[in-house]
Amino acid sequence: MLEHLNGQPQKPRRVVIIGAGGFVGGAVREQLKSDGVPVLALTRAELDLNAEGAAAKLGSQLDADDSVVFVSAVAPARNTALLMQNLRMAEAVTRGLAARLPAHVVYISSDAVYADDANPVTEQSCCQPSSMHGMMHATRELMLRSDVKAPLAMLRPSLLYGARDPHNGYGPNRFRRLAEKSEAITLFGEGEEQRDHVFIDDVARLVALVLAHRSRGTFNIATGVSTSFREIAEKAVSMAGGRSDVRGTPRQNPITHRHFDITNCLKAFPQFRYTPLDEGMARARQSGASS
Repeated sequence: MLEHLNGQPQKPRRVVIIGAGGFVGGAVREQLKSDGVPVLALTRAELDLNAEGAAAKLGSQLDADDSVVFVSAVAPARNTALLMQNLRMAEAVTRGLAARLPAHVVYISSDAVYADDANPVTEQSCCQPSSMHGMMHATRELMLRSDVKAPLAMLRPSLLYGARDPHNGYGPNRFRRLAEKSEAITLFGEGEEQRDHVFIDDVARLVALVLAHRSRGTFNIATGVSTSFREIAEKAVSMAGGRSDVRGTPRQNPITHRHFDITNCLKAFPQFRYTPLDEGMARARQSGASS
């Protein structure tokens, strides 16, 4: 649950984005610039968190009244080597923040920190990751809570989609690209699993709100509406003109769904509304075609 330290939203003096070159970091950067918020965008070119002296370099660029968004990660972290690399990156960030304590810190985590069968998921659900990627984010959260004394917000997005997604993950991103090329979409089983998918622009808008309210605490980013992968595949095919086949495969794993209770989101930001899936997929398709 979030606690707003600013009763009324206020523009941060400056926001430092660690990982501004990525899918989420880039969207946050664009949103803040659109809002007129000064941004220091740190991509890997400006700050390699795995390089010697990264913590000192980060600390030297921070001011006491900065807000910091930490989103840099090597993802998905599927093995031990990537897990350790991501933890070393987080260690550099925590030491850099300790050297020059900012006014506010926002960490972009993941709903992978929750157990697969946690339904409905709330901010009070037990953290019980079943994947290396989820364990990476849960450990990073613990590191930040232990070492960062500034007000800290942990944001846990569900599955994200948008035109610039670099991972081509199973779901709206991959399905849209296959449908645009009139290629077949292959589902796991019959695509029965229901998941909550969030448009990337909504993540950026929520991060901007959390920064403006100088919020602290834990916050799930999810729409509260779960849709099956088959339905998403069929939407993608329809939007592209209906030239692709949607194919099922023999099921290898049990069917699991994920649903979110977004009561805390409605309380924290009563005026905020998520982008419906149809609209978000259409916008992603339009942006992808123009990029």
